Amino acid sequence: MKIGILGCGAYGLALSNILKKDNNILMWTKFSEEKENLEKNRSNDKVLPGYKLDDSIKVTTDLEYCIKDSDLLIIVIPILFLEETVISMKPYINNHNILIATKGITSDGLLAHDVIENNLNTKNVGVLSGPTFAIDLVSNNIAGFTIASKSKSIDNIVDKVFIQDNLKIEYISDLVGTEICGSIKNVLAISAGILSGLRSNESGQAMVLTEMINEIKYIIEKLGSDSNTILSFAGIGDILLTCTSTKSRNFSLGKLIGEGKSKEEIKKYLENTTVEGVYTLKAMKKLLDNNSIKSDDVDVIYNVVFNNRNPKDLLTYYVNKSKEEIC
Repeated sequence: MKIGILGCGAYGLALSNILKKDNNILMWTKFSEEKENLEKNRSNDKVLPGYKLDDSIKVTTDLEYCIKDSDLLIIVIPILFLEETVISMKPYINNHNILIATKGITSDGLLAHDVIENNLNTKNVGVLSGPTFAIDLVSNNIAGFTIASKSKSIDNIVDKVFIQDNLKIEYISDLVGTEICGSIKNVLAISAGILSGLRSNESGQAMVLTEMINEIKYIIEKLGSDSNTILSFAGIGDILLTCTSTKSRNFSLGKLIGEGKSKEEIKKYLENTTVEGVYTLKAMKKLLDNNSIKSDDVDVIYNVVFNNRNPKDLLTYYVNKSKEEIC
């Protein structure tokens, strides 16, 4: 089968690795320099150190060529550039199978599948999510994916191309809940990092994480989706991975904030590191406002990250929230 992967970052490279068996993989990048580097060196140590791209995998800057005759398209474009990429795809899409691996929310407060469905001529859209670091995928470690789709075509083709023995795949129909979990977990990871930087004890961190999970469940319900999605790989699985691992860039940023690092140190970290949770936090506020949903949890994190509130306010908030709910 021909599989087009749009995006040559760490996760795109990792997906190409687990899909390469018996499939014709073509990766697309907008940048000629990135294409030339991957063709010459078969690696990108900046995003995925030590990983070599399989010789069978081709790289192109020709979007039409990547899309043409593809049985499955996987979009792994950073959320900031998703809409412009999707618009560029429009002339070449005719009921293609599209799997979204991009996580996040647009600055307009839209989920990725909304952007696809609003712009492209296809009903075969799915979301891939779950607790999977790119480095673990290329190391062939066990991993679990959630595939959210209302399209039998998507489910059938995923069955045919994701065939590694070390992968477990669950199928659900809740695209909205899956994307909310995959997006907001980066925000929660910043919170978890802040608590770590404050040297909060493990019991306190577990209490806060539980409150956070309940808040996501509440948001999913308010958006009219299935609250059980929080129990999926895309939900609690991805949250546990991202919020407890120092591999997470979002967690690392939060830790710097919690430790009271200077604005200059934090700015330098952000200039040299892509931290999805920073963009997602702003976009999540927009999505909640668009849907008239109030979330004090999101507000308190927002105020600490963007409005220079004391990081200790985060812990104080959750302690008081717990007491109020118990009473």
